[in-house]
Amino acid sequence: MVALVRTVAYLGLEARSVEVQCQLAPGLPAFNIVGLPDKAVGESRERVRAALAAMGLALPPKRITINLSPADLPKEGSHYDLAVALALLAAMGVTDAEQLSDHVVVGELALDGRIVASPGVLLAAMHAAADDKRLICPASQGPEAAWADGEAVIAAPDLISLLNHLKGTQQLPAPDAGAIEMAAPKADMRQVKGQETAKRALEIAAAGGHNLLMIGPPGAGKSLLASCLPGILPPLTSGEALETSMVQSVAGLLEDGRISRARPFRAPHHSASMAALTGGGLKVKPGEVSLAHLGVLFLDELPEFQRAVLDSLRQPLETREVSVARANAHVTFPANVQLIAAMNPCRCGHLGDPALACSRAPRCAADYQSKVSGPLLDRIDLHVEVDPVSARDLALPPPVEGSAEVAARVARARDIQTARLEGTDARTNADLDGEALESFAQPDEAGRKLLMQAADAMRLSARGYVRSCASPARSRTLPVRATSGASMLPRR
Repeated sequence: MVALVRTVAYLGLEARSVEVQCQLAPGLPAFNIVGLPDKAVGESRERVRAALAAMGLALPPKRITINLSPADLPKEGSHYDLAVALALLAAMGVTDAEQLSDHVVVGELALDGRIVASPGVLLAAMHAAADDKRLICPASQGPEAAWADGEAVIAAPDLISLLNHLKGTQQLPAPDAGAIEMAAPKADMRQVKGQETAKRALEIAAAGGHNLLMIGPPGAGKSLLASCLPGILPPLTSGEALETSMVQSVAGLLEDGRISRARPFRAPHHSASMAALTGGGLKVKPGEVSLAHLGVLFLDELPEFQRAVLDSLRQPLETREVSVARANAHVTFPANVQLIAAMNPCRCGHLGDPALACSRAPRCAADYQSKVSGPLLDRIDLHVEVDPVSARDLALPPPVEGSAEVAARVARARDIQTARLEGTDARTNADLDGEALESFAQPDEAGRKLLMQAADAMRLSARGYVRSCASPARSRTLPVRATSGASMLPRR
């Protein structure tokens, strides 16, 4: 007899069907798992053996073979434990194999029979709902799975409770969807003294979804300005919140099924590796650029990142996704981020200040700036100089206008863009390209003349010209320049 239980394998944000087949055959006692399992899947033998022993069951003295089909698809992770255990119990006649055919099963087993959390349950729930099947998952992740279809989720705390539920002797309650949270912003614009030009640039970037580079001396407030950005961005829509939650689910960061309407804000340290930033590793996981999907990726001290790591962002910023290629799998993660970067003008940080600049200027600045490649700078729409703040500025009372007032203007601008771009794939001005750009962002004659003058003066590339057409900063009245890659630093 062969018992079948369905589960899933995760490839990026895609859940693929996997059939767990269990056969009990005469022969010397053995327990083998085949079908390209990784180390974690292979070790499920011992977890399943211990979980059954905790229930008072022993493995039959037969040759046990578990096949994970399709056999050419790599299987990674501990979420196969529960499916393997149920397939084995069905083959032993402890539970009904036919009843399990309408379920998708995910979950890791503890040695005492508890069903513990594993990454990716939200993806498995959505896959099960699309196939019109029920999902069996850990009780701790029931609120997460309930976002797909709460009525079709069985959230079990342990193996005994699950078996009793399947037999009808116990009723497990249907889980409720997790809470929707609105995280409080980390900083408010009222905390920023002075820096009117930089604050205006931040508002423009928030309104159009543009990438922004802030250049200024240490202590000028670049990091504070960046931390204010989430507070002025509009909250995620329901569909966008589900998108970001799927990435967090795969990464194992979705706690108690709580879905946040706040846009992600990721600020990796400059020592981050390429795999940490763009995704990858031994078991391919989303990187910082994917965890910031539909939110903000803040890179402080930009030139201090390894150059190869920074250049790995060039393609994701263009295509809005990351493709991680491995010998046995090609995985794609979404990466529609707004890049905010900050840097000093030189290593000492005081270029242009005769009282503080080092004796190696301007060579010091040239060496420091050359760490950031031109192609990456070309993908950053707005470059703004952040001037130093004096003690007199800090002694002034807080500004009247805070994040709430700026957020209201940004929301109105986003509403206008949403109405204008209805029927297209673009969400903001920064997404405009190709035919959409020709339809929605054609300047008048005066604007075209201004753009041509800027393109000649700043030597804009083709990408820079296109991005300037889509930028609201082309207006004569805005006190910030849309440089689109033409650095505002002194020419080398």
